Amino acid sequence: MTIKPQYEVPLPRQPKPEACDFDLDRALRSIVALQAVIPEDAFTASILGTERAGSGVVIRASGLVLTIGYLITEAESIWLTDVDGRVTPGHVLAYDQETGFGLVQALGKLGLPALELGRSDAARIGDPVVVAGGGRRQSLSAEIIGKEEFAGYWEYLLEEAIFTAPAHPHWGGTGLIGRDGKLLGIGSLHLRQVVEGGQRDINMMVPVDLLSPVLEEMLAHGRVNKPPRPWLGIYAAEAGGKVIVADLADQGPAAAAGMQPGDVIASVRDEGVEGLADFYRKVWASGRAGTEILLEVVRDGRAVWLRIASADRRSFLKAPKLQ
Repeated sequence: MTIKPQYEVPLPRQPKPEACDFDLDRALRSIVALQAVIPEDAFTASILGTERAGSGVVIRASGLVLTIGYLITEAESIWLTDVDGRVTPGHVLAYDQETGFGLVQALGKLGLPALELGRSDAARIGDPVVVAGGGRRQSLSAEIIGKEEFAGYWEYLLEEAIFTAPAHPHWGGTGLIGRDGKLLGIGSLHLRQVVEGGQRDINMMVPVDLLSPVLEEMLAHGRVNKPPRPWLGIYAAEAGGKVIVADLADQGPAAAAGMQPGDVIASVRDEGVEGLADFYRKVWASGRAGTEILLEVVRDGRAVWLRIASADRRSFLKAPKLQ
């Protein structure tokens, strides 16, 4: 397999060693480029593609790499490239659906320093940070502009995500490095924020504090060892406080129950829905995966009731294969 650079054009606002209270170049050596190949018949192939590229962060000297999970979901091969261009194969160890974190184990000696985990709860709005996608040319100086709840359209919720600006153009799996040189989070999304006079590009980061409670279980079991949440296979958006179905997972539970794009979700088990986050919480509070979820939707001005046999999302995904 030919490994191509993730990106070659240097980024503006590159971090400078003299502006950091830590050894910048050593910290950036902990960042690896990550490329994943996914089978064409994988459940996520049509949504996320069969070739995915991003970054990861070495968090243990043994070659354990932390990244964002969607890069490695259903991957049949993983390649890690360090800042010197040296390529090492990797193996998918785990992916946590709730946090979105993914773990990869290098299948060769990386010889790279591990970046120490920091405390994302101690980070403050306005703090300077480095969003690291590799060496200095692939990283940028930014600042934390927000810490607040985030609801994703793919049945995903963070109680407090970290938002940074300016945005890194290759955000997936980037390392969010705090002013003390420790890891604060992992890059997940590129978003647009409405500001006075227009819009600006920002990144959403998954806080690293969410990793510590689940890391050992992910390493031991490939997932967090607790009953999976009920999954419906809905891609939803919030508009004016209403939850609108934008699309459905092929052969997912909601599609099988007759839900349609454009449906407005009005209630879960006779309880009204107040926004996307509230919808997720009510579904997840209904029980474990497999629980029947009663939803009221509004379609063409009429109320329609649907009984959806929820599922474990992982049952639709290909399990990792050891290389």
